[in-house]
Amino acid sequence: MREHAFVRVSPDALDDLTDRLARTRTVPTPALGRPTGVDADLLAGLLAHWRTGFDWRAHEDRIAAQPWFETEDASVPVRAIVRRGAPDAPVVVLLHGWPDSVLRFERVLPGLADLTVVVPALPGFPFAAPVDGGGLSAVAMADAVAGALRELGFERYVLSAGDVGCDVAEALAARHPDAVTALHLTDVSQYHFLVDLPEDLSDEERAYVAHGHRWQAERGGYMHEQATRPGTLAVGLGDSPAGLAAWIAEKLVDWTDSDGDLARAFTPDEALTWVSAYWFTGSIGTSFAPYAAGGAKDWPRIEAPTVFTVFGHDLVNAPRRFAERFFAVADWREHDHGGHFAAWERPADYLWGVRRAVELRRQD
Repeated sequence: MREHAFVRVSPDALDDLTDRLARTRTVPTPALGRPTGVDADLLAGLLAHWRTGFDWRAHEDRIAAQPWFETEDASVPVRAIVRRGAPDAPVVVLLHGWPDSVLRFERVLPGLADLTVVVPALPGFPFAAPVDGGGLSAVAMADAVAGALRELGFERYVLSAGDVGCDVAEALAARHPDAVTALHLTDVSQYHFLVDLPEDLSDEERAYVAHGHRWQAERGGYMHEQATRPGTLAVGLGDSPAGLAAWIAEKLVDWTDSDGDLARAFTPDEALTWVSAYWFTGSIGTSFAPYAAGGAKDWPRIEAPTVFTVFGHDLVNAPRRFAERFFAVADWREHDHGGHFAAWERPADYLWGVRRAVELRRQD
């Protein structure tokens, strides 16, 4: 594992973005009397700020200042932020999701200074090392992260994750059980109620599954499109900054505890930094890989102690009884506030879950 010189955006790329934003074409949409996607006024404001008021270099400097490393020997290259604590400090691995990146964890890193923390840029996502095929399934990402951690010299570690990161964490714990000493998760993968659903569900679990299917039907179109037609979708989003901003900003509003107001979760600069991470790395299409590749969770229940912190405005929250079918739930805490990007929205509550997992980690 060697130090990695963060790849800076070229002046030409900055000029190209400004030019594309200047030529944004307003696209009429039908007035149906109900929400149909991103709010037009919000998007217009973000695009105007992106063109004239947003300083990517200031945010790039902050991201580049992190201690970045890249594997040298692993079969799949991995880049990661690696912040080392004391020689005997527990190791915590933070696994991000979609449509975010390592930036999800910027607000929790200062609270973990006494631990050794690894934040991999998952293959196919912003800031990641290029891999064959562009992106990977969650299972393949889990193996890649495990290989990178071995190369770093970390044989045992705690995993903390949300969204796609939860799929990666589950696969990592299943396929490398001796390495994973505990988990902290914010959700149970939706694939558990979409595929191979258990038959002996309680009434509470049945209500959860019904809610999950309603959510998928009403708001999960993105997931189906990214899984079934990722190549077509990637062309529009990867070639149009307005399209990319619309696709991501919609989620930053709808998936957070924002009550429909982006400003309650992100400043314009913060939201555009997340969007710019995808734009400048050209990674929106490859970030669809874990959706498109799929893959059965063909492993037994995870027996490493698992802490769940469940946030009230996340997408589809499973009840504890359902989670216990797949994980050895050692602690469970529910929060009224916070949404899908809990590490960003509620860093103190998220940190409690990380530290609780560290307390409960297996010592054998």
